[in-house]
Amino acid sequence: MTLKIYGIGASRAVRPLWAAAELGLTFEHVSVPYQGGATRTPEFLALNPNGHIPVIEDLRPEGKVTVWESMACALYLAKVHGEADGQSITPANAQEEADALRWSFWTVTEVEKDALTVLMHRLAMPAEQRKPDLADAAEQRLRVPCRVLEAHLKSQAKAGAHYVSGQRFTVADLCMASVLVWAKSSELLMTEFPTVKTWLDACVGRPGFAASRKLA
Repeated sequence: MTLKIYGIGASRAVRPLWAAAELGLTFEHVSVPYQGGATRTPEFLALNPNGHIPVIEDLRPEGKVTVWESMACALYLAKVHGEADGQSITPANAQEEADALRWSFWTVTEVEKDALTVLMHRLAMPAEQRKPDLADAAEQRLRVPCRVLEAHLKSQAKAGAHYVSGQRFTVADLCMASVLVWAKSSELLMTEFPTVKTWLDACVGRPGFAASRKLA
């Protein structure tokens, strides 16, 4: 098989796995957990010297392409394996390409750290290890980017669109929702930003997200 995706759905690897599902790609899933030392073996470090999942290996006529960093993996799949037909998650024009890049990078810089804090200290960690004050502080910081996204989505809605870019679900939505879903347990944020909540529910309610999350 020419395309391999290393990682598991319960990690940042969900991004390329979800992108592959949305694109209907045939690929080999190589199960590599982020715990237990699997990403620190010599074999895996030869793929990604940072020792993190996900990693993509794409065997192409011009040679093997290796991609790491989860957002890069998802954007790569959409760009290289998708069709710019205005129907798939692949950007169909320069504006959609710009949206995919800027919103994905925005999510990494403005949202990811605090969304992960909310996830860990609200749900993921054992109850006795959680620190509610850290989650509370992260929620307050997330109000700033959520306000930006709420305004953008409302502007989109006025134009008859209910996603971040264009008139359909694209890789921009995928990359953003894969992070913001970590903060979905925040009643504060989901109540204060109802347009964000509606958009997020629509994104993570897609069959591709559920299927990719199940890959262990």
